[in-house]
Amino acid sequence: MFPGSVVPSKLGTPRKRGAGCMNPAAQFMLRDKYGPVFTIYLGAQRAVVLWGYEAVKEALVDQAEEFGGREGLALVDRTSKGNGLFFSNGETWRQMRRFALSTLRNFGMGKRSIEERIQEEVRYLLEEFTKTEGMPLDPTFMLRRSVSNVICSVVFGARFSYEDEEFQTLLDLIQANFRRVDTIWVQFYNLFPAVMNHLPGPHNRLFENFEEQKRYVARVVRKHKETLDPSSPRDYTDAFLIRMQQEENDPDTKFHHENLILSSLDLFFAGTETTSTTLRYGLLILLKYPHVTERIQEEIERVIGQDRIPGMEDRSKMPYTDAVIHEIQRFADIIPLGVPHSVTRDTRFREYAIPKGTAIFPILHSVLHDPAQFEDPETFDPGHFLDEAGGFQKNAAFMPFSAGKRACPGEGLARMELFLYFTSILQRFALRSPARPQDLDITPEYHGFGKVPRGYQLQLVPR
Repeated sequence: MFPGSVVPSKLGTPRKRGAGCMNPAAQFMLRDKYGPVFTIYLGAQRAVVLWGYEAVKEALVDQAEEFGGREGLALVDRTSKGNGLFFSNGETWRQMRRFALSTLRNFGMGKRSIEERIQEEVRYLLEEFTKTEGMPLDPTFMLRRSVSNVICSVVFGARFSYEDEEFQTLLDLIQANFRRVDTIWVQFYNLFPAVMNHLPGPHNRLFENFEEQKRYVARVVRKHKETLDPSSPRDYTDAFLIRMQQEENDPDTKFHHENLILSSLDLFFAGTETTSTTLRYGLLILLKYPHVTERIQEEIERVIGQDRIPGMEDRSKMPYTDAVIHEIQRFADIIPLGVPHSVTRDTRFREYAIPKGTAIFPILHSVLHDPAQFEDPETFDPGHFLDEAGGFQKNAAFMPFSAGKRACPGEGLARMELFLYFTSILQRFALRSPARPQDLDITPEYHGFGKVPRGYQLQLVPR
């Protein structure tokens, strides 16, 4: 991901210099030479890489407090400025995370639950799929629009039609920045911000896009303020505005306009890109392995039937479907590098001394593909999450949402979405492809700091 230099894991004198050290292929070579804990230099910045389940778990879970900081890359420093949900630290992060978790967990506030909101959006998606009449389509647009409407309903209290141009512009801006993160211009910005701040180039478009995203959310917030009823909050934005009113006389409050804008954008991005990409990847995998699809549909017929929509109460009775969804997440490995952490104090880790503020890269790919935890990890196999009796079996190395204090706060929402979307689609449609299953390529393409499936055509034939 970034050019840099490599040193032994004891943070000593550089012994090897190279480029592309955050590239997964380069990481394998470094792990083989230096072990599961090693240091790289990103320009002048020192960072420690953690490889494999044991090292990542020991840091993020067993020493969660010490490894619970968020590394402030120059890109993030300029956009978030220490605010928001995902890239803040200290008291700001603690309060934003606690508020987000409680609001998402208890959402509905006497009205509709999150599950009902997902089911509603799934129905809209199924209607759009039905209109295709089994003709081949690229599912990217419909899946992104549908999933983004779920988080919109939670954060902004409304869904948008598939034809809403202003909303599509927001999605396009987010997608464009997601792809720009891994360009050489942005890499150099992270390494040399003092220089790049004064230079023209494509990296500046990323910041312009981000400001446009903030303006979009600010317009939504203004409308909420005009219609706010403190006794009846409609969504995350209302709940945040109410908290802002309650603490308006507190000079140290973390509930202010900038945190509302940035935490909303953080939730919107996380609730759109990763889930929609996982769904798109999962449908490709199910096309590749029709016997897996057939077995899921047999379980759907046995547990749910055709007379009602799937609900979360069904998941515990559908171990094979649950195992397939977990395996899709593990195999797809959407965010292979994870999100950088930092240590919050001088820390002893194994036999190493890590100074306060050191960047930490817990490589999630190395956990989800750890051969000590998953037999033949490069193969798609739902059996990774099934016991000998065919029941669902948890695996501690299942960390697509990371782990510890910095685990994704939207994990519960994402799990709910994946189950309801996959089961609802397979309840209504048979999956077909113009290509033969053996000709479908399920190896990923890299875009930005994540993975996406290769383009494909999907046919949805009513059952």
